[in-house]
Amino acid sequence: MTRLRPRPRYGAAFAAALIVLTGCSPGVSGPRSTSAGATPASAPAPDPLTWSTCGKNLECVTIKVPQEYTEPDGTQIPLAVMRHRATDPGRRIGSLIFNPGGPGVPATETLRNLPRTAGTPGAFSPAVLARFDIIAMDPRGVGGSQAVRCLTDKQRSDAAGTAFDPAVPGGKSLPRLLRDAAALTDGCVRHQSKEFLVSLSTDNVARDIDQVRSALGENKITYYGLSYGTVVGPMYATLFPHRVRQLVLDAPVDTNQWFGNSLPFQHDVAVASERTLNAWFKTCHTEGPAVCPFGAGDPQAAFDELIDTLEAEPLKIAPAKGTTPGGELDGAMALEATRALAGDQHTWPLLTSALLAAEDGNGTPLYTLWNSVTVSPFPVPTAMFEAHTAVRCADWHTPAGIAAHRTAATKAVAEARRVGTRAAYSALNCARWPAPNKDRVTKPLTGAGTPPALVVAGRLDPVTPHHWAENMTRTLDSAVLLTREGVGHGSYGSNSCVDSAVDAALIYGTHPADGTACEADTPATTRPLASANR
Repeated sequence: MTRLRPRPRYGAAFAAALIVLTGCSPGVSGPRSTSAGATPASAPAPDPLTWSTCGKNLECVTIKVPQEYTEPDGTQIPLAVMRHRATDPGRRIGSLIFNPGGPGVPATETLRNLPRTAGTPGAFSPAVLARFDIIAMDPRGVGGSQAVRCLTDKQRSDAAGTAFDPAVPGGKSLPRLLRDAAALTDGCVRHQSKEFLVSLSTDNVARDIDQVRSALGENKITYYGLSYGTVVGPMYATLFPHRVRQLVLDAPVDTNQWFGNSLPFQHDVAVASERTLNAWFKTCHTEGPAVCPFGAGDPQAAFDELIDTLEAEPLKIAPAKGTTPGGELDGAMALEATRALAGDQHTWPLLTSALLAAEDGNGTPLYTLWNSVTVSPFPVPTAMFEAHTAVRCADWHTPAGIAAHRTAATKAVAEARRVGTRAAYSALNCARWPAPNKDRVTKPLTGAGTPPALVVAGRLDPVTPHHWAENMTRTLDSAVLLTREGVGHGSYGSNSCVDSAVDAALIYGTHPADGTACEADTPATTRPLASANR
């Protein structure tokens, strides 16, 4: 049954504080209004779109939007937009806007690949591709929308080559971490203005989406968001409820935590990631050495020994043309690659074979996998991380004092003893962020006035734990929760039960019963999974 939420009632003192924090007011009298009707009145109507072909069934355009919507005639910034036309135009429903997460993942790049990546979380079904124009907008500061840059190529290269010690919270000494944070944040204001960095908040991304909607000539949009995209969706639904046709939120973030203290938020991510690694250990142990030979029945002890051995004496990796540049595989790199692969049960056989190879002295598979690890959920030296950081810091409330970070690091390592070392101190960049966003929207994102939302959550998600989905479902005025059993981040596109439910929600606006669970393939550490649910 759809859960209907009463509107929250705040005490007078709390309401006053909320107005100060967010710039809420009956009209556009403060720095930034969070009322649903204020933004469209203050933003000029965008020009009609002139599309150009940019791929098979793909069209691209760049539109300009205000850097700050309270200054509609001020600085304008570009947004890269891509459209995949409905394959059955005679039955077209409208435009479906999606955000693939990150933050920092370019939506246009994702859309270019999605039709060819069936079985990948976020991949749209043929039925959805037939009925909708799929619209990808790179959020401001991301991809083709004036991507944030903070480091030089040399700085990124140096960061990638820096030795990490998994025994040290954060992988480096605290003084080194502080120097790195200073280099990043100083670089951010050298490459772009503070005003631009302040503008990267999710509430502005939601306003940008409405500019795209208007330019498309749509009265309402359908929305699908994955991971961080589940922050963007409820923000849009809260600011523009009358513009939402349907809303699907996959691998949801607890939006109350996202806009709250970032240290408990990061802690939850560390614990969630540790749980998925423990699930791999448990499965390998249960299968036994005949099926999962790594560790000869004790994979946890074997893994810890392997990490210590690699940290003491890294494996040399010979360069391979077109695959790896060569280098060394140390313990921290092996831990990072393992964390990423353990987070998706479909990659468990790959992880097992790579660990077995490293145990035998061949570090190339694990090194190659480490090279492919991207930003989420913890920092690695890629350009995407700079946009990721800039958006988080525009939204988050992060304590400035180092003592709070030290306490959080200690707690993370105590409760997630392997993964916690990589999560510790991961919010330091935001602690010294040079462009504080003083009027960000922080009110509960209820989406009041929109149709019921479908919230889809994985039981063991390495990035967005299941209780975040439960909290989101409680926060939204009207929502149903669908759970996919098993390990993995993101469900739509990789589970037939979820696919059917999401397709029905997007196309017809129908939902399963609240609390429905979709079974997943039984995880296996050394063999491909059955395809019944994919």
